[in-house]
Amino acid sequence: MQSRSYTNLLELASGNFPVMGREREKRRLPRIMTVPGSITELDDEQASSVASDNPSSLSMDRMIIVANQLPLKAKRRPDNKGWSFTWDDDSLLLRLKDGFPDDMEVLYVGSLSVDVDPIEQDDVAQVLLDRFGCVPTFLPPNLMEKYYDGFCKKQLWPLFHYMLPFSADHGGRFDRSMWEAYVAANKLFSQKVIEVINPEDDFVWIHDYHLMVLPTFLRRRFNRLRMGFFLHSPFPSSEIYRTLPVREEILKALLNSDLIGFHTFDYARHFLSCCSRMFGLEYQSKRGYIGLDYYGRTVGIKIMPVGIHMGQIESVMKLADKEWRVEELKQQFEGKTVLLGVDDMDVFKGINLKLLAMEQMLKLHPSWQGRAVLVQIANPARGKGGIDLDEIQVEIQESCKRINDEFGKPGYQPIVYIDTPLGVGERVAYYSIAECVVVTAVRDGMNLTPYEYIVCRHGISGSEADSDLGGPKKSMLVVSEFIGCSPSLSGAIRVNPWNVEATAEAMNEAISMSDPEKQLRHEKHYRYVSTHDVAYWSRSFLQDMERTCADHFRKRCWGIGLGFGFRVVSLDPNFRKLSIDAIVSAYIKAKNRAILLDYDGTVMPQNSIIKTPSREVISIINRLSGDANNTVFIVSGRGRESLSRAFSPCRKLGIAAEHGYFMRRSQDAEWETCGQSTDFGWMQMAEPVMKLYTESTDGSSIETKESALVWQYRDADPGFGFAQAKEMLDHLESVLANEPVAVKSGQYIVEVKPQEASKGLVAEKIFTSMAEKGKQADFVLCIGDDRSDEDMFEIIGNAISRNMLSVNTAVFACTVGQKPSKAKYYLDDTSEVILMLENLAEATDTPVTSDDENDGSP
Repeated sequence: MQSRSYTNLLELASGNFPVMGREREKRRLPRIMTVPGSITELDDEQASSVASDNPSSLSMDRMIIVANQLPLKAKRRPDNKGWSFTWDDDSLLLRLKDGFPDDMEVLYVGSLSVDVDPIEQDDVAQVLLDRFGCVPTFLPPNLMEKYYDGFCKKQLWPLFHYMLPFSADHGGRFDRSMWEAYVAANKLFSQKVIEVINPEDDFVWIHDYHLMVLPTFLRRRFNRLRMGFFLHSPFPSSEIYRTLPVREEILKALLNSDLIGFHTFDYARHFLSCCSRMFGLEYQSKRGYIGLDYYGRTVGIKIMPVGIHMGQIESVMKLADKEWRVEELKQQFEGKTVLLGVDDMDVFKGINLKLLAMEQMLKLHPSWQGRAVLVQIANPARGKGGIDLDEIQVEIQESCKRINDEFGKPGYQPIVYIDTPLGVGERVAYYSIAECVVVTAVRDGMNLTPYEYIVCRHGISGSEADSDLGGPKKSMLVVSEFIGCSPSLSGAIRVNPWNVEATAEAMNEAISMSDPEKQLRHEKHYRYVSTHDVAYWSRSFLQDMERTCADHFRKRCWGIGLGFGFRVVSLDPNFRKLSIDAIVSAYIKAKNRAILLDYDGTVMPQNSIIKTPSREVISIINRLSGDANNTVFIVSGRGRESLSRAFSPCRKLGIAAEHGYFMRRSQDAEWETCGQSTDFGWMQMAEPVMKLYTESTDGSSIETKESALVWQYRDADPGFGFAQAKEMLDHLESVLANEPVAVKSGQYIVEVKPQEASKGLVAEKIFTSMAEKGKQADFVLCIGDDRSDEDMFEIIGNAISRNMLSVNTAVFACTVGQKPSKAKYYLDDTSEVILMLENLAEATDTPVTSDDENDGSP
């Protein structure tokens, strides 16, 4: 019997979730996708994936915009027969196309704001596709309740606004059934996208926290799909985000996007911090672009606040002008200075903090009593959410009554509170007459109220309202430092809304400021808002998506992992898995072989507690190094004493210790040093610096080698350790600027070593030595797993052109793990390395026949 809990997320990710709502026979929309393959439930079999290598019949790019709601208004016809649909002019999604090329087709995928009867859904879907280019996702009511009102509004939304569920009625405790509904809803959205997509030609742009696991569903189906995601809400600090029980699933899903957008650097920084702390991913900034390397794919990070649609605001202003609403409000507030607040009714907007600040301003500056009015417009709450608003509304009403009772008089009320829905024209009229807009949200995404206010105060050239405003255009803003648009409004007075006294002083400063100063600030803001509109935002996002996805069809891609652990590995087309048969064949034919092996992470597992090689490894290396045709070296960063002890049974094995500073060709040979200098006086300069950082970085330590100093911070806090390592690198480079040493950073280490010590130089010495003895290598195997081994791979790549190796040399440069590398081959882990070496050892033990000797000879 199947469990009713459906806790197996693999099943959910594979499409095996319960059918919620009435069962009905479902007729699909006409397919627009032109690649072969049938639409089936998403599963774990890669064979059922639609390959994006197939040619498409369309050559023109198309944008598919996916959001929780379509940019449509829907209402039942008067005769109750069918539906009437119109564009929602207030929807941001509708305006995105203004930034796209004129010939780019735009499709919208999302749900409707109304519940359509299952019997009507097919007809409605066809009408919306034909007339509006919209593909509706019909969510059963019980699924919608758990997905949107449940997981989105009771768990994600409070958490992303820094509200932790300390008690059942304070935010929402994690409910796995709501998470399963969220996954199920995201899967339904993915099916609608799959129905209409051309994977080679289309871009997919996913919007907001409602659809954060959608990228995984789409990436599983189309490895090379060009896909972006933009988060319209804040992204919380890692300490807050990491309290989410499904934190890894969501983060991994987002990383299946090609470009992830945020309003501010703070939000992006929090996301990057989560990637660093949870997955060890570090971002890189290159030519102004931020990117995360994720299994060979570069996931771009876009930071740009969204803008407004200038044309729509101006058209609404003309309408308000014609209706004389602006004039009515001017008469109503004649002789008064109007401060305005426009907020949705929710706990994070800080409406009561604004009222308290107004009360404080009137107390501290009595001259404004009878003259200053705060008009607070409270829009209805969006969705049910998980927070009871009754208590907040009561608190607001009590504050309004108290302030009006204390400071009001006949013909004057300091607080005008409007909690009835206002049309956009009415709101624009209030913007036009307000001297200052005050936003005191304690946490908010991209609040566009200040942008709208600035445009409305600027007016429209030639309109009556514009002439009524007269003189220079001016506007003032008091904004919370915790909202998304705050960084872009450099002329605004920024406040901490929790500090009521400081907010009161800021409000006083704003309305007391001289007109020339107000004018200068307004002009600065208007230049920004008018040039960074929604079209600029969407155009910039599309350009960055194109840039980030430029290599999609050049690289080889394949998916690995199950459920939400799925990700795409993207590698250079010349990078492939090392074939044991191929290398054994080349090994047998060769006469002079060079074999260079790293130690940790190559023949010894990186995280193994036991740091000595197994009997199996010793036996294999003994057999390889015992062949007179082989030159075998262990090339490691470890010290020569520990390597000598570990490989004491291997008499013919060469060892290059401390990245090649010490080198011994066999156990009977003397140790050589790579450089002429034996002066390590620089250690006395570097060690005090490292000790300074060790004392201040808990979990770090210093390893002293004969030729090098290593500071490691593997056990330290990842973020702090990385910051300290970066600072130490600069510090050491400055202190040791005139010393013959190199300061390098690696995985959780900073190392200072002689300039002449590198694994690349070890490889060069070995090849040169073999050539000088008349035994130029005709077979080279080099295996390593970390950044220091890339020096060897680079030397080997250039060895033929530098005449160290002949053009007929069989070269096998191999890294451990599927990751970007200068090597041409990879093996998955140390067990595969040992298996491959064992096959070579067996070939060594096998007598070579005359046929084998002649096979492939010139």
